[in-house]
Amino acid sequence: MEKAAVPAKKLVGNSYIEQGCNSLRSADSSLRHLVEQRRLPQRGWSDLAIRRCLDEVALMDSNNYEGNVGAGEREGRVYSELVKQRNHYLAHGMGRSGDIAANQPKAAGSALMCRITEGLVLDVLKSTGCNNTKSCVVLPVATGMALLTSLLYLRQCNPQASIVIWPRIDQGTCVKAPQTAGCELLVVEPVLEGDSLVTDVGRVEELIHHHGDKVLCVLTTTSCFAPRTPDKLVHIAELCKSNNVAHLVNNAYGIQCSRCMGLINTASLNGRVDLYVQSLDKNFLVPVGGSVVAGFSKEIISAVSRTYPGRGSSSPVLDLFITLLSMGREGFFQLISQRKEVYKKLKVKLQDLASVYKERVLETPNNQISLGFTLTPSNYKEDIKLPEIGSKLFTRNVTGARVVTCSGDKTVGKVTLKKWGSHSNEYPTPYITFAAAMGMTENDVDVVVEKFGQILAKVSVI
Repeated sequence: MEKAAVPAKKLVGNSYIEQGCNSLRSADSSLRHLVEQRRLPQRGWSDLAIRRCLDEVALMDSNNYEGNVGAGEREGRVYSELVKQRNHYLAHGMGRSGDIAANQPKAAGSALMCRITEGLVLDVLKSTGCNNTKSCVVLPVATGMALLTSLLYLRQCNPQASIVIWPRIDQGTCVKAPQTAGCELLVVEPVLEGDSLVTDVGRVEELIHHHGDKVLCVLTTTSCFAPRTPDKLVHIAELCKSNNVAHLVNNAYGIQCSRCMGLINTASLNGRVDLYVQSLDKNFLVPVGGSVVAGFSKEIISAVSRTYPGRGSSSPVLDLFITLLSMGREGFFQLISQRKEVYKKLKVKLQDLASVYKERVLETPNNQISLGFTLTPSNYKEDIKLPEIGSKLFTRNVTGARVVTCSGDKTVGKVTLKKWGSHSNEYPTPYITFAAAMGMTENDVDVVVEKFGQILAKVSVI
């Protein structure tokens, strides 16, 4: 635009064009700073600025060259104009056949966007409490497949080992991923301390010593449904280091919780943590379909990238790129702060409600995202089954709450877990869980508790 400024001034006037050029220079400076620093901008960008950035990036991909003629089988050809617009004319995806993080010669713009996004995510991981993190890769798959990719990488490193030691958490993905990787899953039941379910570190140590070189890794968890609490990562990391066993952490929605991130960071400093995995949609408010694998060695993350077969869709990266630029550092950490306040409010309001119906909120102080509310069967009408309370919430447009009856088994692959949903064979009381997750507002809390209270008023005998 600088070259066009001189003739433009003759058409419009010096002062007006100079003001416009100053605005363009400012936008160019912001883009240059983003490319150079690869860190979250302090303030979020406007949609117009983000769109301009994407337009410039798209022009760097070969499918958008003027007069380009593709002679290969994969040339970024897209039939629908609507689909082109939806993807901002970025059609080549990410990676190459041998490395999901490799740069593509025909897609310099897409590759640049991926590298910048990885830098933004790394900045977030360090800023939220895990500042020892050295590298990360954004994968175009959800958390379960990212765990699988990580396990396959670990198997390549240690092909003689096939046992995964897993402190139990009742979430299907965690049971499926190791078995899909061809591993034997050894379940470690949690220990009940007060209301909380905590890691049986002694049992993990016993299994490591008993199975020796056959142990591939310990698969631990940070973010989880109450009354389960984050695993004792530091103790596990120390065990893994002293016994030369890999350690993989499922941090699905833990980025939004400073306690989870701090646990991972301390564990990496005091012991061994090879990789930690998290979801994009839960932590960054984007559509489902992407994840982040992070770690404390650039070489390990590079090797994980090479484990992923073929290219991948760049759609999850594009969504994340746009969202992080839109939030900026201020917007992102405002959401983090808001989530903490929402958790406090949700706990207080549930406690108030519990006192009315002779129930209580489970005391699980180490779980700073999820809360459990007891459902004592004798407190409800005989014709009411506890799962109906969850169904009634759903029909009132309250989604995500989970009723756990502490009964019934579930088999996933070769693994059968008793009292599925409760994370334990022995949990003493049914309950319903509510999560104060990123994006929830204080108004949402008011609505949830009000509707829950209306249901209890109808089904309770208190």
